[in-house]
Amino acid sequence: MAKYKLIKKVNPQKRQEPAKWYATPKSEIPLSGKAMTRAATANTTTAPIEMEASLELLAKFVPQQLQQGHTVKIPGLGSLRLTFKSDGVENIDDFRANGMIKNARIVFTLAKELRESVLNGLSFEDGGVLDNDVSYASLADYRMAKGAPAGGGDSESPGEI
Repeated sequence: MAKYKLIKKVNPQKRQEPAKWYATPKSEIPLSGKAMTRAATANTTTAPIEMEASLELLAKFVPQQLQQGHTVKIPGLGSLRLTFKSDGVENIDDFRANGMIKNARIVFTLAKELRESVLNGLSFEDGGVLDNDVSYASLADYRMAKGAPAGGGDSESPGEI
């Protein structure tokens, strides 16, 4: 279950209105590379070290492909491509790539199947409240600390997309 934390924020486009509570993703500590490859290869014939080596080879391959202008498709994950902005010129002979192409970025587009498998059946779990730089472990803890009744929103039920 994905955890969320409630944080009170002012809408930057409506600063005169009172702040509202918004759910924000509560990220967990990521697995190390070794732990991730062990978990990903559990109950398979692939050794974790083989997966680690494959990922390292892919990490070396992707930059050279992007630098050559290729879109890099990673089966089951998605694709990476290079994008940038540029200044315009009225006369084509005035265009100078080195000075006029700016803000080069790498864009990752998630594979449709992966996106659907993540979002399908996604549910949410109370991950706490952050109020005035004080972090509460749960909405119930926040209510208790504030002397508020235990009822309120449906924080224990899974959410849907």
